[in-house]
Amino acid sequence: MTVDRLSRARLSQCVTGVPPSLGRPILAAGQDALSAANEDAAVGNALHTSIIITGGEALPVLVIDGGNFSDLDGFAREFSSLLCHYAWNGNLDAFNDILRGGFGTPEDGWVFRWINSDLSRAALSHHATIRWLEQILRTCHPSNRASVRARISDAQQGRGPTLFDMLVEIVRAHGAGGEEFEDGVVLELM
Repeated sequence: MTVDRLSRARLSQCVTGVPPSLGRPILAAGQDALSAANEDAAVGNALHTSIIITGGEALPVLVIDGGNFSDLDGFAREFSSLLCHYAWNGNLDAFNDILRGGFGTPEDGWVFRWINSDLSRAALSHHATIRWLEQILRTCHPSNRASVRARISDAQQGRGPTLFDMLVEIVRAHGAGGEEFEDGVVLELM
């Protein structure tokens, strides 16, 4: 099975802003996508979007590289580069909404491939979580301050979810077994 050229062109241009001639080629079922991605990275090609064929249906693959950012703002920029005519500012509630589709992500299921995710796990650790929560504390409603302070205290002791954990949990909620499974988002941590 193949995806017709027009569909591939529209997906490539919309999701990444890269002209179709520069986008990833279609990958056949069973082809090693990570090897293809690594080959692209080695020759300097844009590594953000590809299409894989599974069971006769094409799923867009949106790729971020944990080596391209070191904080939540960087993650937001990296993820936003995948979106069609939309920029995400790092708000986690908005990230959840984007994953439903219609804000620049495919609406009928897609693969979210996060390469070098171990680098992101380290960068978006409890230390990054503390900095993020301290920013929230400055602007949150007074009735929420005690809760945010408790989360900061937990993070300072290495307890509770990190920013990485929160992002992964949000994505997984939109995939198989998640509360919003109908969105069909498949997370691949590599």
